[in-house]
Amino acid sequence: MKIVVDAMGGDYAPEVPVQGAVDALKDNQEISIILVGKTEEIKAQLEKYEYDQSRIEIVHAEEVIGFDEPPVMAIRKKKNSSIVVGMNLVKKGEADAFVSAGSTGAILVGGQVIVGRIKGVERAPLAPLIPTAKGPALLIDCGANVDARSSHLVQFAKMGSIYMERVVGVEKPRVAIVNIGAEEEKGNQLVKETYPLLKECKDIHFVGSIEARDIPKGDADVIVCEAFVGNVILKLYEGLSSTLISKIKQGLMSTLRSKIGALLIKPALKNTMKDFQTDEHGGAPLLGLKGLVVKTHGSSNAHDIKMGILQCVQFTREKINDQIKENLTVE
Repeated sequence: MKIVVDAMGGDYAPEVPVQGAVDALKDNQEISIILVGKTEEIKAQLEKYEYDQSRIEIVHAEEVIGFDEPPVMAIRKKKNSSIVVGMNLVKKGEADAFVSAGSTGAILVGGQVIVGRIKGVERAPLAPLIPTAKGPALLIDCGANVDARSSHLVQFAKMGSIYMERVVGVEKPRVAIVNIGAEEEKGNQLVKETYPLLKECKDIHFVGSIEARDIPKGDADVIVCEAFVGNVILKLYEGLSSTLISKIKQGLMSTLRSKIGALLIKPALKNTMKDFQTDEHGGAPLLGLKGLVVKTHGSSNAHDIKMGILQCVQFTREKINDQIKENLTVE
């Protein structure tokens, strides 16, 4: 299984993407990796590690798309950028997946323009796994389609159900639409139009509306919304998670008694907090494309990159794109 890693993507490139790639190789013997970017810089980073050199290939890409560049223009003009070169490898069938911590806008545009959508898919949503009290849930869409229509949300629900069942292993995943109340008549125009369509959809297990406060409780496995709402939920999740962890550490270190108590509870607390870190489940796949594209945070560390790479294995093994092709029709 060949996975392309954008070695120039992210705040800490190329150090972090290269380290994440090497770590992924050690964790999984099924994969080989193509590092795309400036060859000499990548080689300089690889010299720090011991690894199976037969499983890493470097493909040169001279240009880098910055976070502040207009995405459409950057994809058109920077044909030799790491994002464009990497996605073209997926498009040509020379690789199974593309993982990047680079510009979200460029990845969204490149995914749809270069890799292309599966026939019948109207929009390709970004769908990260987020932690809940009952295990991970899929938030779909979290940033790709801020002007979504009801037919798009229905497709998101279908694709999300396939992903949760086949990749995460959740049997008959519960699908809910984000709303400001549990009652069917509540919500904005988009939610009011989408609710009855989801209710009538026989391909999913629709459980109704979900309020934001119930998402962390794990009341749904697939959380459907348009990208503006989804992005706000995701960013609040991330900010609250890091703030709580910081405040807990601060409290535990405040007195001698609390420091002693911290030593006793450290193992259990560490495992509990790990369950609620948003980066433990890899990146956000751009679902509905002809090939797999995974976006990780711009501030990703090596662990995040590694998890983004490893999630591609199950996605490819379960042939999620084939499942989407079989189950989606033009609305």
